[in-house]
Amino acid sequence: MVKLGFIVEGDTEKIILERTDFFSYLSSKEIAFVPEVLNAAGNGNLLPHNVEKHTRILEAKGATHIFTLTDIDEDNCITLTKNRISPQNNQTVIVSIKAIESWFLADTESMKLFLNDDQFSQQDPENIIEPYEHIRTLRFTKTGRGISGKVILAKSLTNTYKFSIINAAKHPACSSARYFLDKIDKVAG
Repeated sequence: MVKLGFIVEGDTEKIILERTDFFSYLSSKEIAFVPEVLNAAGNGNLLPHNVEKHTRILEAKGATHIFTLTDIDEDNCITLTKNRISPQNNQTVIVSIKAIESWFLADTESMKLFLNDDQFSQQDPENIIEPYEHIRTLRFTKTGRGISGKVILAKSLTNTYKFSIINAAKHPACSSARYFLDKIDKVAG
């Protein structure tokens, strides 16, 4: 039986996996998982020796396959990011295009509530160069209120505005969220 474990780049990714409907999604598909998401605390910490340490922790908790969720950040392509992490046979690396905050932009319903804008639509969320800054600007323009950091944004969107990875994956231009769920389905088979 496959049991999934998760390593993430930072606080935002951890919040997204632990505080949304993601674990309910896995449970509804009868996919076993370790409910503790391990935070590498920065993409520079997603190097093979650190990933190996986190992998051992998750395997001790019964994980048979590990997913690592990170941003592309400064790398020129997804392959460079994956190669830097050097996943093993029982590991899958998921790289969000630009930054994980693009997934927020892809969940149209959540963003409509967050921005108090029933007309909100983001055509190509994964092509926004700085999605966090884009969201900050939209929020201030639409509501006159700011956001004081990425963690506050993630907590607000997940707790109050019901951000959903499943909704983000349905966006026609959010291929990395869709790829994440597709790979989970394939591995859990």
